[in-house]
Amino acid sequence: MWQQILTYFYIRKRDPNEPRNVNIKMMHGMNRISLIMFLVGIIVMIIRLLRH
Repeated sequence: MWQQILTYFYIRKRDPNEPRNVNIKMMHGMNRISLIMFLVGIIVMIIRLLRH
């Protein structure tokens, strides 16, 4: 699981034997966006807790 997350954020190189097509690229793009939004939400919640 962690290796896949690192791949989404371009921290780890992709497997050259991995199949590539438009559907997989779109799925990875949507997963990347959702992970970024989740992390932003967590950061906002932490900031609000610390300020209150």
